[in-house]
Amino acid sequence: MTTRDPAFRCAAASLVRAETAVGTASTVQAFLLVENPGPWGSDALREARLPDGLGPALAAAAAAARVRPLLIRRPGRAVSTVSEGIRVFAAYADPVRPWLETTVVSDAGELLDLDLAALGEGRSPGLTPYDAPLLCVCTHGRHDACCAERGRPVAAALAAAHPEETWEVSHIGGDRFAANLLALPHGLYYGRVDPASALRVARAHLSGHLELDLLRGRSSYSMPVQAAEVALRRKLGETRTQMLRLVSRRRADATTTAVFATGQARWSVRVHSTTGDTPLQLTCRARRDNAVPVHEVVSITALDAEESAR
Repeated sequence: MTTRDPAFRCAAASLVRAETAVGTASTVQAFLLVENPGPWGSDALREARLPDGLGPALAAAAAAARVRPLLIRRPGRAVSTVSEGIRVFAAYADPVRPWLETTVVSDAGELLDLDLAALGEGRSPGLTPYDAPLLCVCTHGRHDACCAERGRPVAAALAAAHPEETWEVSHIGGDRFAANLLALPHGLYYGRVDPASALRVARAHLSGHLELDLLRGRSSYSMPVQAAEVALRRKLGETRTQMLRLVSRRRADATTTAVFATGQARWSVRVHSTTGDTPLQLTCRARRDNAVPVHEVVSITALDAEESAR
């Protein structure tokens, strides 16, 4: 096994490589967020202070339902002032009509009664609709040091400005792009966020816009399609959250062609996906090196109505 330098920081190394964060969001549509003040172990759900066997049982149920379970807590380890119980959120990051629901359970064992199969299929699990967004900052230091070192200042800044919307969250993926911010229910991943830029992201999101310079991608799309959306938005200067609609996507070998609609216009974006030649240490705690995915935008083409309908 390769000996790792304990001082190595994956986020700093990624910056030195000038690695792009575009097209790197975890591909997830259904999220289950469970309040747990911590501490969180390396595997948050299995190592958190939950009743014996509950963490593994919930993890297995979520995996079977294709739901991503995450632990959340208020910044500063403060216990939620919303209720005396455990706050739970269910989010479905549909690219057209995302939704969010919530409930409070008095006993952690009730988590196993949640209808995760419905959530995984994009149907309501029977909780209460929740209209406000969630701004979730990864601060999971036991999983990766960069997430704690870079995430906690971001979470503190957001909490001071948007206390109800802000939560710390366990590992969401892409440690080397810390600090990472996940905006739900839209499933928008932002990376390399600092306290000042986090406030810009929050202002944009709360007004129905995207901060394109920091956007890693939309989790409901595959990574090449994420890269295609960001590239097209940058070309058009289109920041409105819901103003680009994915019409179709097609993959042939390593090339993905995604067609988007914006108003009456249609655009075809071709993305070529490869991996870097040299495996690299991608997280602070990684035990082995991995290749870096690379998504290159080959072309962006305007289509007329007849072409886009084919």
